[in-house]
Amino acid sequence: MSFNNLDQLYRSVIMDHYKNPRNKGVIEDGALTIDMNNPTCGDRIRLTLDIQDEVVRDAKFDGEGCSISMSSASMMTEAIKGKTIAEALKMSDEFSKMMLGEDYEIEEDAGDIEALSGVAKFPARIKCATLAWKALERGTKNEE
Repeated sequence: MSFNNLDQLYRSVIMDHYKNPRNKGVIEDGALTIDMNNPTCGDRIRLTLDIQDEVVRDAKFDGEGCSISMSSASMMTEAIKGKTIAEALKMSDEFSKMMLGEDYEIEEDAGDIEALSGVAKFPARIKCATLAWKALERGTKNEE
């Protein structure tokens, strides 16, 4: 597949997650709740996690923002469900490496998150892509 075709496929995946977000909403009843925003562009997210026995049983997000931040949150919530906190944090670390243009290793079961790899070419958009992941880190580092 040529670079242009792959780039177009990735754009399609990002727009699909933006227009049809997965796991949009809020988990009630004692879920871990993390609110974060990106003051440079106005993106904001509320991440709610149902964590039992060190495993992310459910993950939802709510908020407003650009297509990159909202699709990244959608992809992330899909990818971390069923993972241990340690696995989710490792995934977040690898995602950060991908955003910084460093060598990274995305697991096959990580869903669509690799579609955001092109964001690394646009430094101003990296904070958009990492907003949900930073919320995950902030909330779960206390849970470990």
